[in-house]
Amino acid sequence: MTAEQKITLPPAVPDDLLRELRSDHAGETGAVAIYRGILAVTRDAEVREFARHHLATEQLHLEMMQQMLSPALRSRLLPLWRVSGWLLGALPALVGANAVYRTIDAVESFVDAHYAAQIARLEGRPVDYALRRVLESCREDEIAHRDDARRRLGAPGPIGRLWRGIVWRGSAFGVAIASRV
Repeated sequence: MTAEQKITLPPAVPDDLLRELRSDHAGETGAVAIYRGILAVTRDAEVREFARHHLATEQLHLEMMQQMLSPALRSRLLPLWRVSGWLLGALPALVGANAVYRTIDAVESFVDAHYAAQIARLEGRPVDYALRRVLESCREDEIAHRDDARRRLGAPGPIGRLWRGIVWRGSAFGVAIASRV
């Protein structure tokens, strides 16, 4: 999918789907901020290239979500998602490359599961094919980001597992709030 392809929502989108898309838009807003936070802090050339590459994809996702959701349908907490995303990128970047990759692995693992659940809920529903394709395309990209981060990591130790749990729960909390506000 590309941002140049016009993506519009079908008429009479059910409220539950609008809530899901609101959380997707908020998540993509946060994802863009994560990579900007990494780039603002790290001086590691490999991490900077990793962040630049994935930022471009997340920016595309955000543009597609913005096409689908009018400003009135977006989360009213976008400034919070930008700040929390930026911090989620910047703080691990202060620690080092492994912390950045561990964070991206955790975030993208959550996002993969989130998009997979959304796509599964669309099965059997009269939803426009283009919308389903956007969600599938975004999910594929998030899996690629996760896998890229994982290739750069070893097995997580206890701190890595703890951090993954914190990021996962924080992401789940963000989705729950963004879908409502």
